Amino acid sequence: MTEKKINIRVPVLARVEGEGALEIDIENNQITHLKLKIFEPPRLFEKLLEGRHYSEVPDIVARICGICPVAYQMSAVHAFESLFETKISPWVNDMRRLFYCGEWIESHALHIHLLAAPDFLGYESAPAMAKDYPLEVRRGVEIQAIGNDIIRLLGGRSVHPVGVKVGGFHHAPKAEDVNALLEKLKEKLPAVEEMLRWCSTLTLPSNEQEFVSVALCDEKMYPMNQGNVISSEGLDLSIDNYQTVFKEHHEAHSTALFSLMSGRPYLVGPLARLNLNVNQLPDHIKSIIATSGISFPSNNMYHSLFARAVEILYGFLESIRILQTYAKPETPYSLVKVKAGVAYGCTEAPRGVLWHRYEVDEEGLITSATIIPPTSQNQARMEEDLRNSLNLTGLDRKEDDIRFQAEQIVRNYDPCISCATHFLDLRINRR
Repeated sequence: MTEKKINIRVPVLARVEGEGALEIDIENNQITHLKLKIFEPPRLFEKLLEGRHYSEVPDIVARICGICPVAYQMSAVHAFESLFETKISPWVNDMRRLFYCGEWIESHALHIHLLAAPDFLGYESAPAMAKDYPLEVRRGVEIQAIGNDIIRLLGGRSVHPVGVKVGGFHHAPKAEDVNALLEKLKEKLPAVEEMLRWCSTLTLPSNEQEFVSVALCDEKMYPMNQGNVISSEGLDLSIDNYQTVFKEHHEAHSTALFSLMSGRPYLVGPLARLNLNVNQLPDHIKSIIATSGISFPSNNMYHSLFARAVEILYGFLESIRILQTYAKPETPYSLVKVKAGVAYGCTEAPRGVLWHRYEVDEEGLITSATIIPPTSQNQARMEEDLRNSLNLTGLDRKEDDIRFQAEQIVRNYDPCISCATHFLDLRINRR
C-alpha cells in the first residue's frame, strides 16, 4: 500500500483578533501532528504591573484588548475592592453591569457579522457577503455601534475606556446622555430580535461533541460580574480557589499558556455560559429560543454563534432595564482603604471567564500579578475540537477543504489571540 502524507500549513489565521497559525500533518488518513500556534510575542502585562499602584491597574489592563477592555477593568477592580473590603453602591453595581452589556453587544455583533457568518454562508470575507446580505451586515454594524455607545457613556471612549476606577467611576453620565442612549436602544430592539431569529436560520454544521462547560454562576441573574466558577460536571468553586483546579502550562508551539481543568480541556465563552445559565434568562428570550430549533445545553460547538446572538438581545434588554430607572448619584464612587494581601477577581468577558490575581503591599503597590484570559483557557479545547471534527468529517479530502474546515473551527471560538499571550516563565536547558 502506498503511504499518503499531507502537510497542511495555515501561516496566518484570517478573521480572528491577533496572529496565529495552524499546523496539521496527516499520514494514511490519520492526524499525526496538530498544533494551534500562537506566535505573537508575549506582551508581559503581568510583569509591567509589578511596582505599579493599584489605582493605575484599570487603565493599564484596558490596553490588553481593544475589543474587551471592560472585562479586564472589571476583573481588576472587583479584585481590589474585595481585598480592601470596599462597599460598592447599588448605582455602581448597575452601571458596571450596563458597561459590561455594551462590551458583550459590540464584541458579539462584530464576531457574528464580520468574522463568523461568512463561513456559514459561503463567503471568503464580510465585504463579499455584504454584496448579497447588505441589510444583515448593516444591521450588525449598527448593533455593534450601540454597544460602543454604551461603553463610551461610562468610559469616556469606546476603545481603551478611561472612566473606571477602583470604587466606581470617575464621573456619572448626564441624564440627557442617558435618555438619548435609552431611546437608541429601544428603537433598535426589534432589529436585534430579528437578528437573533436570522441567526437561528443559518445552516450550521451538526457536530455533537463531549466537552466540559465552565462559567460563572450568579444565583440572582445571568452572570457577568460575579459568582462562583461552576462546570457541567458539578464543580462549584469560589474564585479564590480557582488555581486549585485550573492549572496553566507551557507548550513549545505557543507563546500563550495552555490551561486545563483537573488535567483536561474545557470550554469557556457564550456557549458554556448559556449551557450552564439558560434558566437565568428572561422569559421573553427563552420563548424565542424555544421557537429556534436550538436547545440548551448544547454539545454542538457551532451553536456558539446563536449563543452570542442570544447574549446580544440579553444585553439590550438589560441595558434598557438599567437605564429606565437611572438617577445621577451624589458621588459615582466609594472611598477605598488600602491594605496588603492577595486580591482575586473574576468576571465573564465576551469570550469567557477572565480571572485575575494580585498581590498588594501596604502602600497599594502590586508585587505580583496573574491574568488568565479566556482564549488561553480555550486553546486545549480548540485543539481537541480540531482533532475530533476533522476525523469525524474524514481526512481523505482535498487539502483546501480540510484547511477551510480547520479555520472555521478555530474562528468559531472567536479567539482573541493578543489577549492570550501573557507572561511566560521561560526555562532553557542546555546540554
